[in-house]
Amino acid sequence: MQTTTEAKPRRTPATRRAAPARHAVKRGTKHSELHGIEDFRAFYEASQSTAGTLRVIALIRAGIPASEIAVLAERMGLSKDTLMRTLQLPRATVDRKAKADERLSSDQSERVIGMAKLVGQVQALVERSGQPAGFNAAQWVAHWLDQPAPALGGERPADLMDTVAGQQIVADLLAKMESGAYA
Repeated sequence: MQTTTEAKPRRTPATRRAAPARHAVKRGTKHSELHGIEDFRAFYEASQSTAGTLRVIALIRAGIPASEIAVLAERMGLSKDTLMRTLQLPRATVDRKAKADERLSSDQSERVIGMAKLVGQVQALVERSGQPAGFNAAQWVAHWLDQPAPALGGERPADLMDTVAGQQIVADLLAKMESGAYA
């Protein structure tokens, strides 16, 4: 019996985005999974339940594709270098892994997912306000992160985005802004 081995077609950045996601979130369903990094609202909503958080943890452990950094930067209206500096991601490593179609480490993935959840938090906040038309949460977050915040002693929220603890402080600040505690 003779077997043949077919070469797998090479996946380009365009086909990776078009391919079915390994992790997708279907809001409100028990069997939710997570889509690509730009499904901001899904990442934020997943973090609101134990089951969703467990899916996020699984994705963090598996690592997100390094190519997702460019996607996230583009959606935020930032240069890839600016986003990598904000998240303290080593440029050479990210570029090498993106070129080789590899995944980021769990530590790096966690910081990137934290940024996606923050954008999702803002998106959810604006949608709850009833006026989401034309609002770009990703670009708003990019701009807001770069502004000194009195509630942070004049520090920019971007300066805290390189750690999970810092990202939680920034997320808490956004929640307080929504409630009116910090205007």
